[in-house]
Amino acid sequence: MKVVITTSWVGHYVDMFRDAFPQVEFVTGNTPEEVIAAGADAEIAFGPVDQQLLEGLTSLKWIASASAGVEWMRNAPGLPATEITVTNTRGAHASTIAEHTFGMLVHLARRFDEMYEAQKRHEWIRGANLPFTGLAGLTMGIVGLGNIGRAIAVRAAAFDMTVIAVDAHPVSKPDYVSELGLLSGLDGLLEKSDVVVVTVPITPETRGMIGSRELELLKDSAIFMVVSRGGIVNEPALIETLKSGRLLGAALDVTDVEPLPADNPLWDAPRLFITPHCSPTSRQTHTNVMQQLQTNLRHYLAGEPLENVVNKALGY
Repeated sequence: MKVVITTSWVGHYVDMFRDAFPQVEFVTGNTPEEVIAAGADAEIAFGPVDQQLLEGLTSLKWIASASAGVEWMRNAPGLPATEITVTNTRGAHASTIAEHTFGMLVHLARRFDEMYEAQKRHEWIRGANLPFTGLAGLTMGIVGLGNIGRAIAVRAAAFDMTVIAVDAHPVSKPDYVSELGLLSGLDGLLEKSDVVVVTVPITPETRGMIGSRELELLKDSAIFMVVSRGGIVNEPALIETLKSGRLLGAALDVTDVEPLPADNPLWDAPRLFITPHCSPTSRQTHTNVMQQLQTNLRHYLAGEPLENVVNKALGY
């Protein structure tokens, strides 16, 4: 049995994989050509696969994505027509992303940026009339109630916030969510929410789903956040909304182009907090991902069903 590792960061853990599965050969490469040469007879790939790898790794039966998002499948247009099973690591990143989301939210609501700048100036600005906001009693609207959305909702409830949500599919409503509907109810969610958090995956249906019209539905006092993937919100529309003086603030951990170019106007948009797509990253997340990959590999070797199977047609 051979596993080919197609992404460099997972390759850092190859010794751990070899210790845990001495009966499995793990191979990798520094270029696509090296990956294909090493893994042409591999049944399993750990990491994303593009069309070149798909055509070169002719023995693949299972692709294990080390991320929750699998938008990399767009780079392998032939994949949906194959019998290859694709899995992801949904759930592994949820807690860390939820913590990061609340870090950004508290940063915006409590004006930590302005206080930190004042600290560097040795200036006491308590009486400066900063527009501080508390979270208790506010309504958080979550767009996408998957593992990440639910982890954020749990924390919002702990902050005594009212949680409402919409999702692309009918899902069960947890006790800590007050209202739950389908994406057709997005407009109502935007109108009612004091904080909006977008956690849906990027698909042809969600790309650009929040533009000028949707942003106009938000309260002037709202905070708008995206922590899943770039391209879901129309970035020029968000910039114009912020420049107009609307919204208490916005936060993006993801952008349509990553890394965000130095000359991109997002950098200078007022009241916008940008973090470099690091919300999933933590020691705990890496441990969770490795555990999920190992658990599924045990299932595969035992001929058991795999966990977290991706619908290749839907893209998640």
